[in-house]
Amino acid sequence: MSDEYPDNHLAMAEVVLPATDLSETLRFFIDELGFRMDSIAPADDPQIAQLSGFGLNLRLDSNHQGEPGMLRLSTSKQRSTSKLTAPNGTTIQFAPTKPPLQMPALQPSLTIQRLAGNNHAWKTGRAGMLYRDLIPDRQGGCFIASHIRIPEGGPVPDNVHYHDIRFQMIYCYRGWVRLVYEDQGDPFVMQAGDCVLQPPLIRHRVLEASDGLEVIEIGNPASHMTYLDHDMPLPTDEYKPERNYQGQQYTFHQADKAVWCNGLQDQFEVCDLGISAATNGLASVRVIRHKGITTSDGKLAVHHQALAFWFVLQGQLLLSVEQQADNSLSTGDSFVVPQGLGYALTKCSSDLELLEVCLPE
Repeated sequence: MSDEYPDNHLAMAEVVLPATDLSETLRFFIDELGFRMDSIAPADDPQIAQLSGFGLNLRLDSNHQGEPGMLRLSTSKQRSTSKLTAPNGTTIQFAPTKPPLQMPALQPSLTIQRLAGNNHAWKTGRAGMLYRDLIPDRQGGCFIASHIRIPEGGPVPDNVHYHDIRFQMIYCYRGWVRLVYEDQGDPFVMQAGDCVLQPPLIRHRVLEASDGLEVIEIGNPASHMTYLDHDMPLPTDEYKPERNYQGQQYTFHQADKAVWCNGLQDQFEVCDLGISAATNGLASVRVIRHKGITTSDGKLAVHHQALAFWFVLQGQLLLSVEQQADNSLSTGDSFVVPQGLGYALTKCSSDLELLEVCLPE
């Protein structure tokens, strides 16, 4: 903050609105909306009135020539009208305190995103982190997948926050990051290969990151609200590892404790990251790696998931899709194959590893 406006000299902030007919405008804001009047002047011919309510200070000024503007008021009750106009011209818009989570209709599509030559695709997002969009069309708004990185490590300027979301996970791709979660103990470090399920509404905070941190974050639906919690300190005093958050349980998978099993095809083995059990089958997350066994090219397969997403953690492969040209993919690339479309993963390098995320509906 500048020396000209030190914070200990600021006492109040007001929104100034015009009010040609101050008396009529006052009645509207007080009687219709529930604001209270705190001051008025001059007494013999009022020109200015100060109102407060709902965390807002208003200054109605008969001599103000500015635009009447718009006020958005949150309400927990359903109203017959969502919009009013005050006598001074100010638009009053009513909205739910916390709008319900909207689940758009799925619009499946084949999506292929390549890392090479795509530096322009990185955008600065929340807390200064860089984001690369892995599902630009959002499959109709159902899913968002982000490749997130922090080039220079150190403390992260994050706040305690939470997401109103159906599903969200974070996979640590490179580097490390220190996090803390509500009711889940002290801050901890996620290393490369670790994965966290962030259940809906769980408070959390990113504290610190290594140089070159990269994570893959996937959420459903794509558009959702992030709320800051200014009151909850983290870590919390209580430790509740079994706590249920909107039907899901917080889960932290650690790569150094991974259990590998044979896949459906002889050349692959898989590691389940525990997301299916923690979400009661809402989503499954696996790491798939090549066993170095050479086999003939497989037949086209189909799936019936709402989302089937893969990110190439390392190595190369050829993605074959019916009635499409083959796509050669390598480290950092990703793809979504829509339900019902035949596909095959062939010409896999011996070091191939894939992150696979599926949601059945």
